[in-house]
Amino acid sequence: MILFVGSPVSAEQGDEEALPERQPVDDSLPLDVQVPAEDSTVVYTADFFAPYSPVSVNDMLDRIPGVSVSGRSGGGRGLGTGGDLLINGQRLAGKDISPRDQLDRIAAREVEQIEIIRGTSGALNVRGSSQVINVVLSDVASRASTSMEALGRRNHDGQYEIGGSLSHNRQVGGFQAVLSLEARPNYENRISRETIHAPDESLIGTLHESNVRDQQPVELSGTMSYVTGSHRLQFNSQYGDSSYIRTIQRDFSDRVDGGFTPRREDEITDYDRDNWEVGGEYEYSFAGGQRTQFLFIVNDQTRDSERERFQFLTDDPSGEEREKLLFIASSERTRERIGQVNYSFPFADGQSLRLGLEQAQTMLDSSLRIGNRAGSGPASPDFGGLPPRPDLSNPGTSVEEMRHEGFAFHNWSLSQRLQLESSVVYETSEISQSGQVNTSRRFNFLRPAVDLRFDVTNALQLRASAERDVSQLSFSNFAATTNTDDRERDADAGNPELVPEKDMRYELGVEYRLPNDNGVLESRIVYRVTDDYIGRINATRDPEVPLSAIGNIGTAERWGFFNDVSTRLSYIGLPDAIFSAGLRLFDSRVTDPFLDESRRISDRGRATVGFRHDVTQWRLNYGLNYRYPIHGGRYNTDITTITRNDADANLNLFVSMVLFDDMTFRLESNNTLDDYRCRERQRYAPSIIDGELQQIQRSCSSRYRRLTFRVQTTF
Repeated sequence: MILFVGSPVSAEQGDEEALPERQPVDDSLPLDVQVPAEDSTVVYTADFFAPYSPVSVNDMLDRIPGVSVSGRSGGGRGLGTGGDLLINGQRLAGKDISPRDQLDRIAAREVEQIEIIRGTSGALNVRGSSQVINVVLSDVASRASTSMEALGRRNHDGQYEIGGSLSHNRQVGGFQAVLSLEARPNYENRISRETIHAPDESLIGTLHESNVRDQQPVELSGTMSYVTGSHRLQFNSQYGDSSYIRTIQRDFSDRVDGGFTPRREDEITDYDRDNWEVGGEYEYSFAGGQRTQFLFIVNDQTRDSERERFQFLTDDPSGEEREKLLFIASSERTRERIGQVNYSFPFADGQSLRLGLEQAQTMLDSSLRIGNRAGSGPASPDFGGLPPRPDLSNPGTSVEEMRHEGFAFHNWSLSQRLQLESSVVYETSEISQSGQVNTSRRFNFLRPAVDLRFDVTNALQLRASAERDVSQLSFSNFAATTNTDDRERDADAGNPELVPEKDMRYELGVEYRLPNDNGVLESRIVYRVTDDYIGRINATRDPEVPLSAIGNIGTAERWGFFNDVSTRLSYIGLPDAIFSAGLRLFDSRVTDPFLDESRRISDRGRATVGFRHDVTQWRLNYGLNYRYPIHGGRYNTDITTITRNDADANLNLFVSMVLFDDMTFRLESNNTLDDYRCRERQRYAPSIIDGELQQIQRSCSSRYRRLTFRVQTTF
């Protein structure tokens, strides 16, 4: 059995670094799960998964303790080199393509083996993850498969949904193509109940709110690749439409003259959202182990919305007459064009280097129109037939960023058990803004990183890393934006002076793999210092009209303690059952710009428990996932409010069975405990800086509780 440390390449290509020599294996492991004696990579062959009757690659990964795949293939800042998934040693060319979705489209019968790569290597096409998953497909001349999934869902309010996906995978020689179409139901009816209190805790009102999102995103994607000799070409494309309607009904009961008077508001928002992306990659491998790559991404995303709020007239006996209170029209279009070229080569014994250049252009065009009954001037059809809001600052903008970066990654095998990866990225960019605000700013950043891994034994690995990072700004925050979180705030002010966060992250970790592939124990300590942390700042110009905006509020510190265990229950006679648990504890602090006091910017942590059991003779599996959040977490402050959010425990259950050889029937119960998310919001006037407490609003909402039935097959 050949075990690849990096990307598996045929011997004819001559990539000596990516194709290591055969190593003696650890006899304590099953024959279909092996670790080379001098390598930390763990390999699961297809025979290991056969008793579980998997249909897709995701089904196979679910049977490996301590393995998870991130939700996205790329990151927020350019293409980079991040990620934790390879398919035949190659990363996905798209930036916003979901790895999990890709793995659902690959039939389990096409997989030769799955490698869990725990070390760093210059041969890897992704970096920065504690482990990388490489899915190695069978080397055949041609193959074809079609995957189908149909699902039905019943929500807690009796609403039914249907959805599904269809994908076709075909390979002929060196050419491979995957085409898929997916429609995902995403209905939600969030029921909220709120009590409103005076500062002395006396009840002054109540609110019952129904917030319904009627959404079914549709996504069409395609991937094509061609490999011949030393050349490899990959092309990805994706189009999605996630438009939806959100309707909100609010029933108030206000205390008036010693009694309670009902009133009602209705709100409807029409969201128009679509996006497309095209990406590609060309790679050429030289005979001496060098290779060069060219990658590009072009994408376009539109997010438009139009919101109207109505109040029903209390003196209308029919209860149907209403007047418009608010109109908000928001438009955003974001475009990216990114290109990267890099060159990798070994230059000394046990050392390799990757050099590269990346250029990116990001553009945003936005506008915001708000009309309300309290506005000034004549009513206008452009503002929903209402007077425009007079105090709206910078309601639209155009932003363009041109960014250039050069990077170098150095991999050094200091010994058979000690590996060091170091990198440095130099970035220069210019951000130009036009509209009511016309400005141009230049930035220069240096982003070094080191990652050291020591294999004490094949089972025990120690890790240490330090990294300097720079955040990707959301250009929409440069101009006024609509507020969808607080019903009493129409918009948030823009901040054209916003600068990126600069983050220094330190991490120490240890991973221990239990004997005989019985599981993984992992602990990590993370410490982060963030300069120019982005929060909310005071943007008030008129003391009578308090105003806040997104802004840089200073230096923040964050600590995290991550503990995870995932183990097979072989020692109690259940070798096909996996138990997992996690405890994550967080602390943080930053100086609040409104109150000038230290406050938390993250929650306190959470505990999780997972269990799945395969009854192989019945081709049946069942399990649960439980999450318990630790209360007393983050407080959010704004110019007039202090808000605290807490959540209840969450439980998901599932049972699945394979019938008719290749059809999986799965029943899921999501949010089984009907967990609530609760919020306490204290409102001050004129502001929290020098005002007095006026109201206390306490609300709890149930987001969803639903049953989902899925049928999946691959043929």
